[in-house]
Amino acid sequence: MAKVILVIKHFSFAKASYICIPLEFHMVYPKIPLAQSIIEIFRRKGIQHIVISPGSRNAPLTIGFAQHPDFKCYSIADERSAAFFALGLAQQLCKPVAVVCTSGSAVLNYYPAVAEAFYSQIPLVVVSADRPSSKIDIGDGQTIRQEGVLALHTVFNANLTEVASDENDRLINEAINCAVDQKGPVHINAPFEEPLYETLAELTVAVQVASTAVTDFFVPESLAEFGSIWNHSQKKLILVGVNMPNSLDQEIVNQLAKDPSVVVMIETTSNLHHPAIIDTIDTLITPFTEEENRAFQPDILITFGGMVVSKRIKAFLRKYPPQHHWHIDSLRAYDTFGCLSHHFKVSPNTWFPAFFQCTQTVTSNYRDYVLAIRANRREKTATYLASIPFCDFKVFEQVLPALPRYSQLQISNSSAIRYAQLFSIDSTIEVFCNRGTSGIDGSTSTAIGAAVGSNKQTTLITGDISFLYDSNALWNAYIPQNFTIILLNNGGGGIFRILPGHQETPIFTTFFETAHCFTAQHLAAMYGFEYFTASTQSTLADALSEIFKNAQRPRLLEIFTPTLENDRHLLTFFKSLV
Repeated sequence: MAKVILVIKHFSFAKASYICIPLEFHMVYPKIPLAQSIIEIFRRKGIQHIVISPGSRNAPLTIGFAQHPDFKCYSIADERSAAFFALGLAQQLCKPVAVVCTSGSAVLNYYPAVAEAFYSQIPLVVVSADRPSSKIDIGDGQTIRQEGVLALHTVFNANLTEVASDENDRLINEAINCAVDQKGPVHINAPFEEPLYETLAELTVAVQVASTAVTDFFVPESLAEFGSIWNHSQKKLILVGVNMPNSLDQEIVNQLAKDPSVVVMIETTSNLHHPAIIDTIDTLITPFTEEENRAFQPDILITFGGMVVSKRIKAFLRKYPPQHHWHIDSLRAYDTFGCLSHHFKVSPNTWFPAFFQCTQTVTSNYRDYVLAIRANRREKTATYLASIPFCDFKVFEQVLPALPRYSQLQISNSSAIRYAQLFSIDSTIEVFCNRGTSGIDGSTSTAIGAAVGSNKQTTLITGDISFLYDSNALWNAYIPQNFTIILLNNGGGGIFRILPGHQETPIFTTFFETAHCFTAQHLAAMYGFEYFTASTQSTLADALSEIFKNAQRPRLLEIFTPTLENDRHLLTFFKSLV
């Protein structure tokens, strides 16, 4: 007999509360052997978190997962939101999380999160229940061609057969192993025939479980020629994209930062910190003259981490390419700048210590030259921010320093992440953003999943279009009390006003900006969030002093900024840096 705790979240317009009910029951398994095999292999391979979207065809899996004490199950009705929630969980846990859905179009709603997991290298295990193959394309209800439907953005696809078999076990094992080894999403498609709800008290299958071992094998003697190139170069640029907190040894960062021939540039999502690191890329390079561009052009570019936000650094390196571009990643290398010359298939923590043994310090003013420019940019940024009225830019200046130390920050895509890139963020704060595909579609769902997975106080900074697009994310019974949304409502997609080609026409406001007059107030009330508003510097200061105090339920701060002014203040900022 197993004992588990059933957690029920009770919603009212006034508050959300949790009721914990201890339950004792006899173990229950689905009668269908294939469902038993999936559940038992998942259990023995350590997959603990299962995000389930209600349905009938996946009932055998739901019955088995939800009534087993070794699994923590979450019920989220909207499959798109469920998949991003699971992605946020996996992002924080750094191990596979499963999503389970019924047959038909349900699995297609997973696709945005699957694509994000593919490019962000996050282990997401998709399990779609299916009709038997004899029922496909004959006009039966809730059927589509599910086999391989996610194949373009998965690292493995397991199309199972209805009868439990050693081959099915092999495919399930390989799918999970690939999710771990290749750090990406996998798809397991499982056909079930009715009846779907019959149960047994004991397992009737004996599954085969294959182990997986991830190694970081590297032969350092191949580094001598690269060390020679390094030792004869006076300008080396290290560019770091998305990176998990504490994943790179700080001693590596320290050694790179003290080299006078090295400039380390980081994205906000790199989670690296050092006083000599350049953490506001666009502020530094946007005003460069042709002479400064040439002076900054590196001899060697070394990259590691995930996707890069800054369009300006991409444009710069494509126009002023280095002689050598080396990428360090155990799995993938993208030729983002059109000059990739070598891919070291190893982790940075393994590569750099071995490489440092082949290098020596050379005389150079490259780092000091760039740091002097940064100091000048910082002064001009402070002067400019002090001169402008309340707008999106000012909001980020005010919000980012107010975030709680040792908390987690999730940022939505489009304008939000780009504004965040213009500021330094406290080194104790962990920063995340869905930069795999850079979509706005699941930012809130991902942030909630990450909050659950990390157990840290979590803040999501998001724009109005991203928030409204993913509003079903709030239809979620697992949102922690210390989860906060800071919503910038500027009445539409503000990023389109910044991009080239903006013209103030009905076509622009309707089809590009998506102008609207909605607020989040009623959504906040419906889902039990405590709601705050601000529209000036003083009201924002008041709100920021309250929202992180003694939270008894999730909070939402909606900040209203002037639609027609935000783009002008941002574009003028870059001109002021000259």
